[in-house]
Amino acid sequence: MKILVCISKTPDTTAKIAFKDNNTKFDTSGVQFIINPYDEWYSLVRAIELKEADPSVTIHLIHVGGPDSDPIIRKALALGGDEAFRVNTASEDSYYIASQIAEVARQNNYDLIFTGKETIDYNGSVIGGMLAQLLQLPFVSLTTKFELNGGAAIVTREIEGGEEIDEVTLPAVISSHKGMAEMRIPNIRGIMGARTKPLKVIDPIEVPELTVTESFELPAPKESVKLVPADQPEELVRLLHEEAKVF
Repeated sequence: MKILVCISKTPDTTAKIAFKDNNTKFDTSGVQFIINPYDEWYSLVRAIELKEADPSVTIHLIHVGGPDSDPIIRKALALGGDEAFRVNTASEDSYYIASQIAEVARQNNYDLIFTGKETIDYNGSVIGGMLAQLLQLPFVSLTTKFELNGGAAIVTREIEGGEEIDEVTLPAVISSHKGMAEMRIPNIRGIMGARTKPLKVIDPIEVPELTVTESFELPAPKESVKLVPADQPEELVRLLHEEAKVF
């Protein structure tokens, strides 16, 4: 079985977010970047678990980005990927990114493609669906459990108010959510081995970018908190009636 895991680069969750050029670009100054957690903790680790159960499984990684993304790709290789592709281009357009991934996937005939449910910076949740459409493959989103069953997979996914269990014929595209796997940390052996694993840089194909970011805006700053002494419940009731805001 050949598995392709899509890897995104996102700012660390503790990074201070700011914008530049009249709020049209994200300011990367001093920002530490990481593998998107939904890609790393759930998609990649679940693929590694499948490989541990069946050593014949091959795990390929793919990332769309510039040379500054190589360290996060090497980390993914250290966790357990066998080889990686980096499409040498940068874009914020989901269709453009999905098209680049689809082109590589067509050339390698994967049995299974994993994506995270979304990236933690843009929260778009669209790459998996677009990729499945471009490849004409079945797609299951928000997957929390994944098990192989011959030429199919049994998946559990979140739905409004509960869970749904589906059987999907492979090949397929699966977007991973919390519960799919447990986070892992690369060991020394993996880190050393990642240095020599193949990382192939690919030129992008010509695809139109359908969306352009016009501007960014930070949320309004939080208002101050009013503390009410425990022996003044009447004041708390008054504040709730007269000053509390309903969102």
